[in-house]
Amino acid sequence: MENPYWQFFCGFEFFQHEPPIDASTMTRWRKRIGPEGPKASVDVALETGTAKPGSLERITVDTTVQPKAIAHPTDSRLYLKAIQILVRQARRDGIMLSRATCGWLRQRRCGRVAMRMPGSSAGCVANSSAFAPISAGCSATSAARSPAMTNLLGLVERLLAQKPKDRNKIYSLHAPEVVCIAKGKAHNPYEFGCKVGIAATVNTG
Repeated sequence: MENPYWQFFCGFEFFQHEPPIDASTMTRWRKRIGPEGPKASVDVALETGTAKPGSLERITVDTTVQPKAIAHPTDSRLYLKAIQILVRQARRDGIMLSRATCGWLRQRRCGRVAMRMPGSSAGCVANSSAFAPISAGCSATSAARSPAMTNLLGLVERLLAQKPKDRNKIYSLHAPEVVCIAKGKAHNPYEFGCKVGIAATVNTG
């Protein structure tokens, strides 16, 4: 719907006022087919005669960046996000946070405490809610961890340990697979997303 030129390029004879498909259709399709989906789709194309074996002898391969819907990552924002996610998961698992942690969170919500040491705060909240000592000086309790809490603990531990120049940094807790990719564009030198490979047959596409 950006302009009629795009629509004509996509094959529409008249201007369309609504998108042809839902924006999340491809995302749901990728989750449905799973990692083995591309191979299965090729097998189905060969069985139904849509594609011929000879068309698979030569393919064109290209790469691009699939941007993710994340805010520009900063340390303070990631630490605050880690605190919020840890508290939410602790409540789901029925974990009682320590009195000091609850008092800090209550003051933080009221705006009376500034995040002068967000990393230490995130470590203490993680320690209090997730049973494992992540930050020195915080007491830990022993209990059975849920798989979600165990996975979240590993992400927060990596977040607290990473340095500015480290590789394989965490840029988003809800999408830890996101990486920083240099594009070389003047207006947008870096993009945060995943590298995607596209393979298409030369003749039939």
